[in-house]
Amino acid sequence: MPKVAYSEEERKQIRQALVTTGLELMTRQGIQHTTVEQIYTAVGISRTFFYSFFPTKEDLIVEMLYLQQPKLIAYAQSLMDDPELSWREGVRRFLYTCCYGEKNGIAVLSVEEQRLIFRRLSEESYRTFRDKQRALFGSLLECFGVKADPARIGLFTNLSLSAMIICRAIPETLPLFAPEAAQQTIAFQINAIVDCLEQFKHKAPADGV
Repeated sequence: MPKVAYSEEERKQIRQALVTTGLELMTRQGIQHTTVEQIYTAVGISRTFFYSFFPTKEDLIVEMLYLQQPKLIAYAQSLMDDPELSWREGVRRFLYTCCYGEKNGIAVLSVEEQRLIFRRLSEESYRTFRDKQRALFGSLLECFGVKADPARIGLFTNLSLSAMIICRAIPETLPLFAPEAAQQTIAFQINAIVDCLEQFKHKAPADGV
């Protein structure tokens, strides 16, 4: 017989379990192939109880993305602290890890997933996501020794996400792209991002982006 009442602490633990389990499943088998039923069944609660935590699957996915943000910052910092890595190699390795996120336990949204998810979010949830996203990419810039201002954060966000999206999209979503050149394309993009950040390291924000 299912439990009728849960304490606030128990609800907090269940919510955390849902987010953690969702992240594990979605990084392993993809967002589109992960169902709400798989998540709440793995946690051991009912469908109805699941929706008392998250109104939609999309709200859970966004919460899942929040969960991995501090892990990404910690990973970036660990690369910067590694004495065996140069600055360029540390930044390059971080970007490669994110581009090939599903192989490294990192959830990266495809174009289709972004459209599906953010079309269903409330305006408040969307604003919160964008604020957290800016904070994440700003923290990453600071980890890399780059002074973060709004213009730089915006550019770094777009450049990084572009590389990740293209990496996932060739050849299924972008059939006119040359799949045999996919890896070289990603390598070029990553090197260009590293070059850009290296210039930022030696230029004050007041000097321009």
